[in-house]
Amino acid sequence: MTYAIRIHQPGSADALSYDDITVPAPSAQQVQIRFKAIGLNFIDCYQRSGLYPIPDLPKPLGMEGAGVIEAVGSDVTDLKVGQRVCIGAALGCYTQLGNFDQKVVIPLPDEIEFETAAAMMLKGMTAHYLLRRIYKVGKDDTILFHATAGGVGSIATQWAKSLGATIIGTVGSQEKAELAKSQGCDYPILYREENFTDRVKELTNGEGVPVVYDSIGAATFEGSLDCLRPLGMMVTYGNATGPVPDFSPTLLAQKGSLFLTRPTLMSYVAKREDLLWAANDLFDVVKSGAVKIHINQRYDLKDTAQAHKDLEARKTTGSTILLP
Repeated sequence: MTYAIRIHQPGSADALSYDDITVPAPSAQQVQIRFKAIGLNFIDCYQRSGLYPIPDLPKPLGMEGAGVIEAVGSDVTDLKVGQRVCIGAALGCYTQLGNFDQKVVIPLPDEIEFETAAAMMLKGMTAHYLLRRIYKVGKDDTILFHATAGGVGSIATQWAKSLGATIIGTVGSQEKAELAKSQGCDYPILYREENFTDRVKELTNGEGVPVVYDSIGAATFEGSLDCLRPLGMMVTYGNATGPVPDFSPTLLAQKGSLFLTRPTLMSYVAKREDLLWAANDLFDVVKSGAVKIHINQRYDLKDTAQAHKDLEARKTTGSTILLP
């Protein structure tokens, strides 16, 4: 028997179903992966709730995981049975066994453990496009990164610090502030206790920052815009408090001719060469020790609903994995 966490219709965490499924042989272009560990991400909650609709339900959720190839299709040439691999941007990882198109399967270096890979691929490649492609962070930059103690934030903070940046980060508790500091955040802001916009302006002598990375969404969007200096870049890449409300583009002009982007990882790794570039850059910073992957929560696959509830309630820090 093979078990998977699927949704039959969108809903709350209780819509997640632990199902016995049949996994066919891989098609010509597919490989079959036996997962050893699976990652948990906010995008999983968005897909589960219907904010990001998924067609052809029921279907397993999950966008990242790591394991071993058990079978390959007839047209697969670059991957082989027994090889260690990972997934970082493809739906269907909440399962013990699954088939994936060879184009999305990433060879996993021996130096990276399965649990580490499952905890870092989607989050780490997200950090890659945020810091190295949308805005190339360097040693003279002071940046604002929301949810610094979260999954993406924990990786991105360490990576940005290795690039020489000064990091201002928002967190929800003193415990998370201490965690953020330990990972390189220079100025943690407890957003429940102080106005983050005012604090950013204070820390930058009224100038503002060149870039804001915001995965929070509706609750922080306007305040984040006000943290930017003229010609700054607003990167809204998540919706933890709901999607950003509609607004007039004139607002960007009024606040200093700002730039705004709403990216997704899938656009940045749609080409296999870009996927491998992002993955290999991530592997390099992890192998070097510049970025350490902190797995602070582990759940059995059957307990994924509780993992979703804890993630949405801000009870988690760093990365969370599911064990099949």
